[in-house]
Amino acid sequence: MSSIILPELRYAETHEWALAQDDGLVTVGITDHAQQLLGDLVFVELPEIGRVVSAAEGCAVVESVKAASDVNCPLNGIIVEVNELLADNPELINQDPYGEGWIFKLKATSTLDELLDAAAYEAIAIADDEDEDEDEDSGSLTHPRLV
Repeated sequence: MSSIILPELRYAETHEWALAQDDGLVTVGITDHAQQLLGDLVFVELPEIGRVVSAAEGCAVVESVKAASDVNCPLNGIIVEVNELLADNPELINQDPYGEGWIFKLKATSTLDELLDAAAYEAIAIADDEDEDEDEDSGSLTHPRLV
C-alpha cells in the first residue's frame, strides 16, 4: 500500500497529522495511510468544542464499514473548531485526508516539534505495512476494532 505523506505536516505515531496555521491554531486529521487501513468511512464522532485534551488522548472516533478507531489528539490543547461537514460526509476523509477531510482544530499548548517529520512517519507507515500481526481489540488507527 502506497500512502501520500506530505513533507509540510507533522505526524503522530498513531497516524494523525498536524499542521500549524497562520492564526496559531493547529489543524488535525488522520493520515492517508490510516484512511487506507480503515477503508470507506461511514461515520465520524467529532470532539466537543472547548474540550481540553492531552497528547495521545482519544478525542474523536472514525468508523468504516468494518472497523471503528479512536483518533488521538497529537498535542496538548483545547478543541476550538470541528469539521461539521464530516457529519454528513465522512467520506471526505477518504477523498481528501489532508484537505477537506480535516477533523478538528486545536489551540495547542505544546509544540509540533514533539511530533514526527515526514521521513520518520514514513518509516512507521512502511513498518505497519509489513506487520501482519494485528491486535483486533485495540481500536487504534493501526489496528481498528472490528464492528
